[in-house]
Amino acid sequence: MAEEATLVIIKPDAIQRGLTGAVLSRFDPLRLDVIGVKAVRVSQELAESHYHHLREKPFFREIVDYLQGRLHGTNYVLAFVFWGENAIEGVRQVTGATHPEKAEPTSIRGSLGRMMTSGLMENVVHASSDRSEAEREIALWFKPHELLRPVSRGAAGLPAAPSAAQAGAQRAAGAKRSK
Repeated sequence: MAEEATLVIIKPDAIQRGLTGAVLSRFDPLRLDVIGVKAVRVSQELAESHYHHLREKPFFREIVDYLQGRLHGTNYVLAFVFWGENAIEGVRQVTGATHPEKAEPTSIRGSLGRMMTSGLMENVVHASSDRSEAEREIALWFKPHELLRPVSRGAAGLPAAPSAAQAGAQRAAGAKRSK
């Protein structure tokens, strides 16, 4: 398995309901590195770009308003880039299916998401679906200098930085050689 990056967004409904800590604690067992994190006031342009693949759906306007926090009175989201072995699949398993009623009951969306009587789906988090979407989304939400490492091999002409474990092993090997 290769190391990879994935984007996670804690959405306005989770922030408004005070679920940020509960959501983040679910990712701890994955042992991923956080290489980027920030609070973002989501512009119309950013929301529309993020959900570009849903532009033709009848709920597009509502999902844009949802991500911008207009439906919850919370005008920001928390965006994270996680890095590690099999990060995308691991995060997707922890978050669960997009629709809360179809998600595993122990997943974030299955246990914390909900369907409102108005029909609004509050699914608490966003998680990248695959590697190409992760790279597209991370580039949309983060500038390269906001990340602790490049997110793809050779990103911006730079070699990928070693993981924390690899860096520790390299330091230990260097220390042995210098003795």
